Amino acid sequence: MSARPYPSPLRYPGGKLKVANYVKYLFEVNDLLDGDYAEPYAGGASVALSLLFGEYASRIFINDLDLAVYAFWHSVLEETEGLAKRITDTKVDLIERENQQRILKSEDSSLLERGFAAFYLNRTNRSGIILGGVIGGKDQTGDWKVDARFNKKELIRRIKKIARHRNCIHLSNLDAAVFLDEVVPKMSDRSLTYLDPPYYVKGQGLYKNAYTPEEHAAVADKVIALKKKWLVSYDDAPEIIELYKDFRPLEYGLTYSAQDRRKGGEVMFFSKDLVVPKILNPSEVSDQAILKLYA
Repeated sequence: MSARPYPSPLRYPGGKLKVANYVKYLFEVNDLLDGDYAEPYAGGASVALSLLFGEYASRIFINDLDLAVYAFWHSVLEETEGLAKRITDTKVDLIERENQQRILKSEDSSLLERGFAAFYLNRTNRSGIILGGVIGGKDQTGDWKVDARFNKKELIRRIKKIARHRNCIHLSNLDAAVFLDEVVPKMSDRSLTYLDPPYYVKGQGLYKNAYTPEEHAAVADKVIALKKKWLVSYDDAPEIIELYKDFRPLEYGLTYSAQDRRKGGEVMFFSKDLVVPKILNPSEVSDQAILKLYA
């Protein structure tokens, strides 16, 4: 299979795009086509964008509590040309990276300034972690340099493509629990909400808004109470299995990147009204498998 095109301008750990075809499959077999799709933890929003661009979902609802991530998506949708100009005009080097770190931390930064800073650090830091170390290290002596993931022309192309779909994209900056209470109930009956919360075990090292065990439990209570179809993915931890013990689990391995071939243990849970196909690994659904649905 050819390399799957990456719809998002952001890089995120966890490889959520790998399950995009699986979510498309769910849309097909559950008669959700042209319905709504929501991600309370949008991050790079790669699955949402894949569904929108592929005309599976007619509207996507992307939400992130992290102000930096929200500011980026706001800039994509509302200040597209300003964001593109900053990408074109700004140097990609260690000095500018330090400047963008200061901008991101400043309370006086505008949404565009903050959004661009978040984007800049996402594209220049290892694994896209905004608070992480720089690609190539501070001495820049490795094979990869700070600008290795900063193809300006391609990134601007992605941003402008998303902006052309702005009327179908609903953006919010809410706590996930509030999003589940206030946004999801107003969505179409033909909808799917996909939650990919911060990892239970490794979340403290990856996410700015990592959860405590109590917060994981509180979100689980909100999810279980939903009247709409939902899907949850997590790292495969016993504590998470217990929280969702009344729902069907699907455990599988997820390869994180081409450079790092290790497998991470993942688990999915499904609302009881969701038709679940007999697929052993959601991260390995090919484009051909999707096409067979139309044969």
